[in-house]
Amino acid sequence: MFGRKKEKEAAAPAVAPTPEQFEHIDDAPLETTQSFGTAILPVIACGAGLFSDGYINNVIGSVVTILAIQYGDVWKTSNAKHYLGDIAFAGTVVGQLFFGYLSDKWSRTNSLLLSTCILIVFTALTTGSYYHGDTIGMFNILTAWRFFVGIGIGGEYPAGSVGCAESTGELKAGSRNMWFILFTNTMIDWGFVIGAFVPYVVAAACHNGHLSTIWRTSLGIGVVFPLSLLGLRIFLKEPEEFQRNSMKYAKTPYGLVLKFYGWRLLVVSLIWFIYDFSAYSFGIYSSTILANIFDSSTASLTTIFGWNTVLNLFYIPGTMLGAPISDLIGPRYALATGVLLQAIVGFIMAGCYPRLAQPSMVGAFTVVYGIFQSLGELGPGNNIGLIAAKTCATGVRGQYYGIAAAVGKIGAFVGTWVFPYIIAAGGGSEVLSAQYPFWVSSSLCILSAFLVLFCLPHIGQDTITLEDARFRAYLEANGYDTRQLGLKKGEILESLELAKGGVTDKKEEGKHDSF
Repeated sequence: MFGRKKEKEAAAPAVAPTPEQFEHIDDAPLETTQSFGTAILPVIACGAGLFSDGYINNVIGSVVTILAIQYGDVWKTSNAKHYLGDIAFAGTVVGQLFFGYLSDKWSRTNSLLLSTCILIVFTALTTGSYYHGDTIGMFNILTAWRFFVGIGIGGEYPAGSVGCAESTGELKAGSRNMWFILFTNTMIDWGFVIGAFVPYVVAAACHNGHLSTIWRTSLGIGVVFPLSLLGLRIFLKEPEEFQRNSMKYAKTPYGLVLKFYGWRLLVVSLIWFIYDFSAYSFGIYSSTILANIFDSSTASLTTIFGWNTVLNLFYIPGTMLGAPISDLIGPRYALATGVLLQAIVGFIMAGCYPRLAQPSMVGAFTVVYGIFQSLGELGPGNNIGLIAAKTCATGVRGQYYGIAAAVGKIGAFVGTWVFPYIIAAGGGSEVLSAQYPFWVSSSLCILSAFLVLFCLPHIGQDTITLEDARFRAYLEANGYDTRQLGLKKGEILESLELAKGGVTDKKEEGKHDSF
């Protein structure tokens, strides 16, 4: 193993220590010396880019609506109809895994800059999608660019959210979780709202005509948000925790990492998978609400997009009001509370569906649905990313977070393919077909609550610092030379030893074994 010395006193013990032995190691948290204004800037710069995730993923729904009207049968018979809305998910998974590794082994800030540039370039290209005047070719080009947009979005998760979590360590204890949530999940939710509102405004300006202008402009405005953050991100410095504990210039002991974090990563990934999987079945109610308000076959674009904006606003109370709750009771309990309440409301909505689905009950249905959506944001929406960012050591946090987030996106993708079969299980009954997805999803909410309460450790204000101390102690107990953590470019262990006044010639001690 890299960093394991041949000397007898540095060898690993005969009985290898277990991860559980290091759960209660304590360490003094970092002193917070910066002013609030200085400390909050990197939190904003790292996290707020997730606004683009919400905007770009939501605006495509409006674009698809317009393409169906503008191109009619050509669109209906094209392959793009089946892939355009979901192709960004595939790109996002690729981006989450790739940038997760890159953010650990290269740089948090440089990875963030690269993902931002990808997002800007390919969002702009989607706006100008064209193929020699051929409509089908244009659909295919648009779909291809959307895949690369997804890669850029994926980079925002491990590079941006992880950097955001590490930067909150410079803020005052007692509010760190809130600020992380406000500039990650809350940004996604506002992206959903603006992603619905912009097509409404553009359609109104075009008087529901000039369809190509509406969808291209709506996509093009998506460039503005990452572009506005680019200036801030250029001047970002690496988070303090990353500078102290990164494995940028050390060979990562993946065997020890899996032994220490494997079970925890599985639990976090499963919770994220369930959340994204379930979110799609819950969205079925939005179409029921809209169908009871207007006839989609004759409604204008402004009517469709306006009501879509209203439905997306349901996310905001949950994420905004839930942010401080994560500091008050902790992210584990906040997530468990959210999913348990959401399960209860989901069971009620499914059980009362025959009455709630009546046009005369649309007002009550909308209110209950809004409460349901808000609870989802208060619970897993706000806290799953926070938990993923704080339950792993800095040296492998990007990869850990990237894997968990990628599994979540896979859950969303799987949901789009599985739900039709769940709905079909209702046979010819419209009521049963609408109820079944909610029985399944609400049951999964209860499973999520169990996992987060009984399978994950306590997460406090200084968990990132403490987690690094625990992991460092575990590595040392297993013979890994932790002096490698935080090495900078050009530094070698011999020079560090001399700088500290050491007199031992490391070159005479023998080379370290490789992993």
